[in-house]
Formats: sequence, structure tokens, C-alpha cells
Amino acid sequence: MDKAHDQQLLVSALGLKRLPVAIAFRDEPPPGVLPLEGMQPSTCSFWRLAAEGRTFYTVPADHYNCPIGSYTHHIPLPPAREPELTQTLSLMSELGYIRLEEVPAVPRLPHTPGVIVYSPLASAPVDPDIVLVAGKPGRMMLLQEAAIRAQQTTAPLMGRPTCMAIPVSFTSDAVVSSLGCIGNRVYTSISDDEFYTVISAKALEPIAAQLGTIIAANATLEEYHQGRRATIATT
Repeated sequence: MDKAHDQQLLVSALGLKRLPVAIAFRDEPPPGVLPLEGMQPSTCSFWRLAAEGRTFYTVPADHYNCPIGSYTHHIPLPPAREPELTQTLSLMSELGYIRLEEVPAVPRLPHTPGVIVYSPLASAPVDPDIVLVAGKPGRMMLLQEAAIRAQQTTAPLMGRPTCMAIPVSFTSDAVVSSLGCIGNRVYTSISDDEFYTVISAKALEPIAAQLGTIIAANATLEEYHQGRRATIATT
């Protein structure tokens, strides 16, 4: 994988304001990579740090402040903090945000990772398992169309929690888009006119190879449809 080339392609082709984030699940920290400094309130906060240019790894304890993210990443909370997951889910249920019977169906990673490595794609210290992209719908459409042209598995659009898109992509090698939940939007400061696409690293190269064709096709089709609109529309 030419990670620097792929990052440049994604940023330029999709007009990204944030760097694509590489995520790797490993048993041990990679040589030369430093652990996360300080604390964060959510698992998706690590996405923000990596998109800003930082490279680091987390251990399971770094995720304890996020009961939902810990759940989707198959990270058991210590006994003293186990009630936090129930409390968070109860609040969401009382507000009508979720139904408790939905929880067992929320996707999770198959195993607890020893460490999780986060970085911008171009500077990933190990080959990623997942590449996460945040962008505007009109450009992310191109990514989805390139995935379809490359005959990669695509999953239906997902909602809350945003972090469940990670295990879905990881376990199915799929391209998964998520609208982004309110917690994620607060913790990452993603704008209201952006959403996420999570790409299995195995699918990235085939998709990148088809992006140019899709972008050129869309440009030609835009001219075609503009012409039809000008010719046919009467009101």
C-alpha cells in the first residue's frame, strides 16, 4: 500500500478538510510509536487527534471513559466502571434515543485489541486495518461509486453509534458510511454537512484505482444533465 499516495488522492479527489485516519488493531505497540498522552472523553476523540496529524497508540484503559466505544471495540470495562454502560444506555433509552432491545444487535469487534494504532493515513507506522474518511456528501458519493465500480462490498448507511461502523467494516471487509451521531459530532467537531465513510484497508487500493474513472464520468454526466435541464425544464 502506497499510503502517502492514497492520502493525497483521497484529499484532493474528495476535497477533504480532515486527513484520512488509519486505524490498526494489534497485540503489541509497533516499534517507535508512542502511547497516547492524557485522557479523552470518547473513542472517536482519537479519530480527531489522528486527523489533526498525530500518531499514537491506545491501550484498552484509554477507552474506559467511553462506555459505548468500549462496547463496540470489545473492551470490557473494569468492575468499578461497568455501571457506566448501563447508566449511559438507560439515559439514552429514557430520552427515546434508543430502545434497550436494540443493544444486543450493535456490532462489536470480534476480540479485544491489545493496542489500537491511530495516525494520518500517509504516516501510518503499520499497515492499517481500517481507513476512516470524513467529507461532504457530494464528494463522498464519488467514493461510494468507486467502491461499487471496484466490486467491493458496501454496507447500508448506518446511524448511531458512529463507532459501530468500525467493527462492521473490519469484520466484513466492507465500505461503510455513517451519518455520525450527536456524541461523535460533539467529540470530533465534525461539521453538520459532513459524514463518515469507513473503508476496509483491503478495499482501499481497488477503490483508489477507480476514483479517477468515477470523477471523470461524473464531470461528463454533470454537463449532460445540465444540458437536459436547460433544454427541457420549462418552469
